[in-house]
Amino acid sequence: MTEKIEEQAATTNSYYNRELSWLQFNARVLQEAEDETTPLIERLRFLGIFSNNLDEFFKVRYATVKRIAEAGKGGRSFLGGIAAKELLEEITQTVIEHQKTSLRILSDIEAKLQDENIYIIDEHEVSKEQSIFISEYFIRKVSPALVTIMIGELEKFPTLKDSAAYLAVKMKMNKDDEIFEDKNNYALIEIPRSVERFVVLPQVGEKQYIIILDDLIRHCLHNIFSIFKYDAISAHMIKITRDAELDIDSDLSRSFIEKISKSVKNRSVGDPVRFVYDKSIDKETLRYLMDKMGVDDTDSIIPGGRYHNRRDYMKFPSLGRTDLQYKKIKPLPIKGLSLQGSLFHKIAEKDYLLYAPYQTFSYVVKFLREAALDPKVKTIKITIYRLAEVSHIASSLINAAKNGKVVTVQIELQARFDEAANIRYAEQMQSEGVRLIFGVAGLKVHCKACMVERLENDKIKRYAFISTGNFNESTAAIYTDYTLFTANQKIGKEINKVFDFFEVNYKIKKYRHLIVSPHYTRNAIYALIENEIKNHKAGRSSGIRLKLNSLSDFKMIDKLYEASRAGVKIQMIIRGICCLIPGVEGMSENIEVISIIDKFLEHPRLYIFENAGNQKMYISSADFMGRNLDSRVEISCPIYDKDIKAEINDTFDICWSDNVKARQITASQDNSYRRNRKVQVRSQFKTYDYYQEKIK
Repeated sequence: MTEKIEEQAATTNSYYNRELSWLQFNARVLQEAEDETTPLIERLRFLGIFSNNLDEFFKVRYATVKRIAEAGKGGRSFLGGIAAKELLEEITQTVIEHQKTSLRILSDIEAKLQDENIYIIDEHEVSKEQSIFISEYFIRKVSPALVTIMIGELEKFPTLKDSAAYLAVKMKMNKDDEIFEDKNNYALIEIPRSVERFVVLPQVGEKQYIIILDDLIRHCLHNIFSIFKYDAISAHMIKITRDAELDIDSDLSRSFIEKISKSVKNRSVGDPVRFVYDKSIDKETLRYLMDKMGVDDTDSIIPGGRYHNRRDYMKFPSLGRTDLQYKKIKPLPIKGLSLQGSLFHKIAEKDYLLYAPYQTFSYVVKFLREAALDPKVKTIKITIYRLAEVSHIASSLINAAKNGKVVTVQIELQARFDEAANIRYAEQMQSEGVRLIFGVAGLKVHCKACMVERLENDKIKRYAFISTGNFNESTAAIYTDYTLFTANQKIGKEINKVFDFFEVNYKIKKYRHLIVSPHYTRNAIYALIENEIKNHKAGRSSGIRLKLNSLSDFKMIDKLYEASRAGVKIQMIIRGICCLIPGVEGMSENIEVISIIDKFLEHPRLYIFENAGNQKMYISSADFMGRNLDSRVEISCPIYDKDIKAEINDTFDICWSDNVKARQITASQDNSYRRNRKVQVRSQFKTYDYYQEKIK
């Protein structure tokens, strides 16, 4: 089935389906778990990322396709040539294959961990000494957190929490049992999220032992159900994934924060879209559960392994084995920009570029800390999309408000899966005197910008930073992103216009420097592509280089195809979704696409247009997806400084030369590694070396 649809997409359609493309991206994540050059514990963590990605995919993308199918619509034009019902089937089959691969990889990793004297044991492998430890641990830590539901005695089946893992327990009752009428009785045990999933047992000599919480609970089933008389007991894992679409009510008497908060709570009882179960569960128990839960044929039913919620492998304990993990790098300083003195004085002289995590994110925090204390700073305006769990960004803004600055925060309450955290921060900042605005009805605010107004010689001077990523200290350690610091007054003035638009959004602002969605990005990019076509036809130098997370907008793809047919060479580095089909004669033979999955998550959006030798270059918050172009507030910021332009070109070149972790994206969608006989270049490591050389 997979080959059939891939062939169809490659030959009769101009686009590869978005959902299938995303699954191929997740397959590249799985490749990192399989790669024997990846440190062992990191391989486990990539399995966790693969699983976490899949959970979010079903909550959002699969749920969307399911709604199309249930509405009786074919959806072919929207889905790139595949009918919704066919696509649901194709997704399920692809996921089943990927899950099989992931289980094989997990088995291989566990065997190699044993070679390193690390043993992941189950309830049948526990020694007497370990059993004593486990029983004490269960009574002290696990038992108080357990929720156990006797479902066999309930008239109505309980609503299972979204993405929570449950042990489905079947007891074959003894004939002397006087409590239950049925010969089989059933219970559900919710695996508690408040207890670590991996329990480290006492070390025995050189050997280290871990038991997964699920198996620890299985070991203690007799403790949980000791009041019942049964002849046999078994426990198998199940999990429900629910539609994560927010349903925001229209009650005018409720604040926006209240509405989002209520909607997030309702998400936990959304319609089921995926049911995953341990494939070794007996048929009678499986049929009983599916009947009770109302799982139907439009849901994705996935037979899985013994353990679910393998996203928890992202937090697999390090066990002190630094040799089995990536070597930690020390983030570097920006050449010429010290964290000791005033950043404003230096930024007033020239622009600076931060490329995290190769360079330290501390510059962003330092900028806001300085603004909070500087008596000359009068106002701070910032957009917030996702904050760290413990955010120095938020505390700096609160500090500034306490010091009498006028602090305005545009906080996006609908940042998917971070709504609760953003609501918590919004309420905290609001109570501390920070002025909050919630953007524009119907538009997510996804741009990442901050502007500070400072009184200098009786005049207001603006300082700003604009980023491709979130102002989040945690993700800045693992996401690659550009941040530009500038005192360019024209750019600062236009950032201020964006904030004006948040508050008076019936007035459409005009911009000469920034490219701003939803009003201008699509046509501005079209015009830049048209210019490259014109230059190529006139014999002038031309070319397009893009770095994106995703490319799925069909009209934008058509424009890139037009440029390719005109002879314009296009190089694209796309981490995730790519609905464009490169390398097809007569359509896209001048387009080459690679994807890099490695230690860090590639996150910048970068647009480079050759422009007859006078490059136009932008860093951006916007991918080439319909939502970023037409229904979000996004900012693309021009790079004017020639040294920064050279630096960005250098780092793009390093990525483009990657022949270790780069995969070639082609019509066959086989995720083949790009290999050649040149000197090996692992771009993320090479980029760090590049910045080390710059500061010598």
